[in-house]
Amino acid sequence: MTSDEIRERYLEFFVQREHLRIPSASLVPPADDRTVLLTTAGMQPLKPYFLGHESSPAPRLTSCQKCFRTPDIEHVGSTLRHLTFFEMLGNFSIGDYFKAEAIGYAWDLSREVFAFDPADIWVTVFAGDDALGLGPDEEAIELWLTVGVPRERIVPCPRSENFWEAGPVGPSGPCSELYIDRGLSFGSSEDLPGGENERFLEYWNLVFMQYDQDPHDQLQPLPARNIDTGLGLNRLAAILQGKDSVFETDQFQPLIDLGRELSGRGGDGGGGDGGGGDGGGGRDSGRGGDSRADGGEGDPAGDRALRILADHARGMSFLIADGVVPSNEDRGYVLRRLTRRAILQGRRLDMAPGFLLRYAAVVRELMAGAYPELLDQGDPIERWLSSEEDAFGRTLAQGTGLLDELIERALHAGDTAIAAEDAFALHDTYGFPVDLTRELAAERGLAVDEHGFERLMDAQRARARAAAAGAMGGPNRGGGSDPREVARELVASAGFSTRFTGYETELQPTTVGAVEPVAGGDAGDGGSTSANGAPVGGRYLVKLAESPFYPAGGGQVSDAGTIECAGGACLARVSNVYRLGDDQALEVSVEQGTLAPEASVLARVDRAARRSTERNHTATHLLHAALRERLGAHVRQAGSYVGPDKLRFDFTHTGALSAEELRDVGDAVNAWIADGDPVRAISTTLAEARRLGAMALFGEKYGDVVRMVQIGDGSYSRELCGGTHVRSTAEIGVFHILSETSSAANVRRIEALTGSGAVELLRDHDRLVTEIAAELRVRPQDALEKVRGLDREIKEWKRAAGRPGDATHGRRDIEDVIERAVEIAGATIITEPVSAIDEKALLALLDGIKAKLDGAAIVLGSATGDRALFVASVDPTLVERGVKAGAIVKVAAEVAGGGGGGRDTMARAGGRYPEKVHEAVLAARTAIEAALQT
Repeated sequence: MTSDEIRERYLEFFVQREHLRIPSASLVPPADDRTVLLTTAGMQPLKPYFLGHESSPAPRLTSCQKCFRTPDIEHVGSTLRHLTFFEMLGNFSIGDYFKAEAIGYAWDLSREVFAFDPADIWVTVFAGDDALGLGPDEEAIELWLTVGVPRERIVPCPRSENFWEAGPVGPSGPCSELYIDRGLSFGSSEDLPGGENERFLEYWNLVFMQYDQDPHDQLQPLPARNIDTGLGLNRLAAILQGKDSVFETDQFQPLIDLGRELSGRGGDGGGGDGGGGDGGGGRDSGRGGDSRADGGEGDPAGDRALRILADHARGMSFLIADGVVPSNEDRGYVLRRLTRRAILQGRRLDMAPGFLLRYAAVVRELMAGAYPELLDQGDPIERWLSSEEDAFGRTLAQGTGLLDELIERALHAGDTAIAAEDAFALHDTYGFPVDLTRELAAERGLAVDEHGFERLMDAQRARARAAAAGAMGGPNRGGGSDPREVARELVASAGFSTRFTGYETELQPTTVGAVEPVAGGDAGDGGSTSANGAPVGGRYLVKLAESPFYPAGGGQVSDAGTIECAGGACLARVSNVYRLGDDQALEVSVEQGTLAPEASVLARVDRAARRSTERNHTATHLLHAALRERLGAHVRQAGSYVGPDKLRFDFTHTGALSAEELRDVGDAVNAWIADGDPVRAISTTLAEARRLGAMALFGEKYGDVVRMVQIGDGSYSRELCGGTHVRSTAEIGVFHILSETSSAANVRRIEALTGSGAVELLRDHDRLVTEIAAELRVRPQDALEKVRGLDREIKEWKRAAGRPGDATHGRRDIEDVIERAVEIAGATIITEPVSAIDEKALLALLDGIKAKLDGAAIVLGSATGDRALFVASVDPTLVERGVKAGAIVKVAAEVAGGGGGGRDTMARAGGRYPEKVHEAVLAARTAIEAALQT
């Protein structure tokens, strides 16, 4: 049975039993799920249903979910049982059936569909736990006996094995796992499921989710009992295909064969156990499988490399297909780790450059039938893999050479570890990742001084921890409630859902359904109550029966507006609209009268703000289309802000846009605006939207019916979007790009204005040009040439003034620049555009300033002809605080369309756009401030 057949037969089995088949969610979790970087289990996308935060599309669901587990990255290849990317089959009950049905389904499918001999199936059950106050799961035992499993093949296991917990708090419950007995040739008669042995292989985990754990070890029954199961597709394939390892199955063997072809190696590269970190029965218990590095005869290291390449090729392809791009943070770093490990192994096997693309092509051939996104995103996959292989190849050649020297030196000296300073230098100076240093050193029997390395990296890790805390944590509820959590509780207890009417109207007669005060904040924020308990003044959360207010989501800010009582008896101003699944709650400030439940009110959206926001949102879609048309299909949305004041659009791309590219993008958007194309929101099926090529936000969840915003005939813009839009592109009026900068590694950011905001800015620019022309006594169209002529005269004068024997002007330049120095976080900072005829003169000016200042960070930029030049100097005391000349000057150079670098204390760079020198040094100052303040 092939992997594709296993997938289809499993899903069809449950469809025939009234389960709704749902597609795999993205590997990138929704923005409101900050518990994990990547989707790690089949039930994870369904958590809002299990927790009651959202309504499930059906009480019974089944899926094959793409999963990725980062803890297994370093184990892949060294064992025959670990994977990073895997597929998890599951059937789920949300308050519908429970243990009896789940056990019956598992028993029937195992025997009737997968044809397992009942005599080979063993099961484990929860043995009980005193800390939880629970005894053995006698109900599960009795149900297994009922379906025909003998008592001797039902094995009780402790909490560590058979009690599922989402964490120290949250949903939990006992579980029951199914094992296949592989026979005495894999172990002994003393072996049992759940033990450290090769004989029994877990393939399915049934979780009986019935408790809410809060605080730790304190259990309360959930409002409804649920079922969550997980069956690892790759592990099951190994069993059904009679293979000892997942790497020998039909999804992996072609990748192993490709590796042999590209490296010119023989051997089977597969062997081993049928375990696998594919999650098996719903979680990776760490049991089963040996830790041998050899997968065949003769070349253990080569076979390990082939397994790493096969696994990582799958992981890289699926991560990029779901919108992840390489970077040094979060998901991007996970992807970068995969690419670097794969590149290292490919180079060690003497594979010719470009081998990552060969692997990606085979992954598409094997899996695009089930996952068409691999074909849809083929160009971005190839672009990013090619870019990473080219870039890291140079670093790898230098880093591995240096590391080999360090390893030989350590072995000769009898050391047991690579010194922390050496590992840090490889990482910080040469860009060689410490995880590769650790891995390569371990192959030679050496460790890395982890404690010392951590100490040297403390500043960077402190910043990462602070960022992670900001992303994962919420406000301290001890000093007042988080309005979003209060809103969630209000929505859960209200007993009704608010009907959103904002697509049809901005003025909605409605009824107040529920009101809740918001505690904390400024004095008086919580307001007070009247004699009948109605809110008087202060901040409140309000739930309306119908609401025209758009809740923040998809990058668009929420609407503002007012709620007025009939007859003018009360007035509340809406400041925020919380999106809670398909429901919403308003945050308001009561300015007049009282706002009571059941009151008849008039909800009024701020029309001017809504119109400006609509213009910016539709323009964002046009900008996205123009960028993909001009730069390529690899461009994807990586974040956005759409408000009444401006739009901000983050997108994946490798480098700064040239002036020509920016002009072309702006021209394309304005041309579509001038065409006055209609903008329509169309309700359609997700399958049809995908067939039409509609763009989707990666990490967002979509139901079977979606809202697709189409511009014109859809030939250039179709996006799945719940936001509000103009009716015609002509309503946007005009589009003007304010800036194009770097947002993160491989992510660019464009900010722009539309409508009256853009018109006002262009009017100011026109006025400024007119005033400059008047001051220069020329026509506006001649002002630029006049300024250039004056600039040439000044440079000639400076050249003459700077000749040997006359140092007066040079001293004056130095003093002028020093006078503009600022103090930031206790450091002296100079970031200035200056006049210098060439790099030599710019360096001389830098040296003169350094001679007069101690402990400073200095960045100078100069426009010289058709080039921008930058130099930077950073005092060692500031380098220790995280300010590095090479990094800072690179920031400036990127703004000016160039690059460069150097040492931490001294660096230089250049750019193609001399007109951006002023903007570039401002960017350098921002980077210095950020480094000092972390």
